[in-house]
Amino acid sequence: MPKKNSRNSKMRFEVQENETIDDCLDRMKKQGYMPVRRMEEPVFREEIRNGEKVMEPVGKTIVFQAVKQ
Repeated sequence: MPKKNSRNSKMRFEVQENETIDDCLDRMKKQGYMPVRRMEEPVFREEIRNGEKVMEPVGKTIVFQAVKQ
């Protein structure tokens, strides 16, 4: 689900597991938005090793910041 920024017409669109980057870009275009920035955010999993919590990287998520056309 896209997140809307209340200050202006910016939204964040995350590429879902079941879609390609092109699918996400098409979804943005259908909603009237144009991408202005692509970000890759790491995904972590919390593990307990030797009694300590350790954050283990397990993947990445692609997020587009977009503005209303």
